[in-house]
Amino acid sequence: MGRSFLRRAGRELLFGLAGLPFAVINPVVLFIGTVDLIWLVAAGGRGNPSPAEMAAAAIGVVLLFVLLAATPAARRLGEVQLALAARLLGVRVEGRPAGWRVIAYLSAKLPVALLQLYAVLLWVGGLVNLSYPLLWGAFRNHPPGTSLSPLPVFTPFGMFGDGTFQVATFPGTFAAAGAGAAMLLAAPWVTRAVTALDVWLIRGLLGPGRLARRVHDLELSRALAVDDSAARLRRLERDLHDGAQMRLATLAMNLGMAREKLDGADPDTAAARELVDAALRGAKDALGDLRGLVRGIHPPVLDNGLADALASLAADSAIPVELEVGIPVRPTPAIESIAYFCAAELLANAAKHSFATKVAVRAAGRPEMLLLSVADDGTGGADPARGSGLSGLAQRVAVVDGGLTIASPPGGPTTITVELPMRA
Repeated sequence: MGRSFLRRAGRELLFGLAGLPFAVINPVVLFIGTVDLIWLVAAGGRGNPSPAEMAAAAIGVVLLFVLLAATPAARRLGEVQLALAARLLGVRVEGRPAGWRVIAYLSAKLPVALLQLYAVLLWVGGLVNLSYPLLWGAFRNHPPGTSLSPLPVFTPFGMFGDGTFQVATFPGTFAAAGAGAAMLLAAPWVTRAVTALDVWLIRGLLGPGRLARRVHDLELSRALAVDDSAARLRRLERDLHDGAQMRLATLAMNLGMAREKLDGADPDTAAARELVDAALRGAKDALGDLRGLVRGIHPPVLDNGLADALASLAADSAIPVELEVGIPVRPTPAIESIAYFCAAELLANAAKHSFATKVAVRAAGRPEMLLLSVADDGTGGADPARGSGLSGLAQRVAVVDGGLTIASPPGGPTTITVELPMRA
């Protein structure tokens, strides 16, 4: 047996041992609750239940109710079982199991747990049998003629009673060692088979149902579509920047040089210069519009990350901005783009409508969430229904299952928080 095989067998054995308590919880509580319910009915039929009987029955009813109704507790047990499977077996099941599915899993796990207990006893019995020749001299070194009770030898067909045989001599311990070696050879395969059955139950009962899987697939498809859209916009921005924008800039330079060469008093030259001036103004206006369009599609400053992009917005703001950024893990480009445009719109709103003297922008990254808040000391009263662009921001954020929270009482201050997933 290779090291990887033994490591895997050890992890499967640990998983079986760790899962044994889970198999006991549900059947024991169900049994206690059912017995106490029967006891309560029987005591009521006699007409004279004692206080102890009533208290015991009430405890059983409460336990049964907790098992069936307290689904958050059951869900937590399921999450622990999933964590064990992921940690020890590398089996990962997406989503959080529903409480009733956890109860069903715990109920179905009892026969599996008995098999897991059998696998554990195979390991223990095999090791004990294998140690008999080594331990005989230490514990059976008695004077000749001393009567010694025989030692039980465990077999795969029974760990106690009729499933064992006895050895009373040193040569007999080698038969015990042979039985132990056979048990140790079989134990990893038995453990693996039982673990595979448990994993099958985990995937079937603790894994997501058909509707949950469909929702997950749709979320994945949406994320791919959002990321693909962001990538296409970045390519379009680069094409416009490197193509049309550069050609317009070259055209403007050529028109400027042509205008310098048309200086003179000749009426035809003056007319040509006016035409060149008009063309130059048009080229510059078109170049400015194109640059604005490029920034609206995908700001180039985002190539350096959201922190630099927010710093650029703060530097260009008409109101002094206090910026605080703590994003240890960079979000996906689509999320960065949404956060950037939200910050730009909120800063523009603060400058136009709030009469604020200062603005605080904070961006913080959590394991699964990006939080962006913009707070100002203005007059407050921000309302999405008043055409300030907040409704558009809410729609943009909702595309990726984000949220927009507005706290803007009349008189101020105003704090608007944007919550976005780290990945679209």
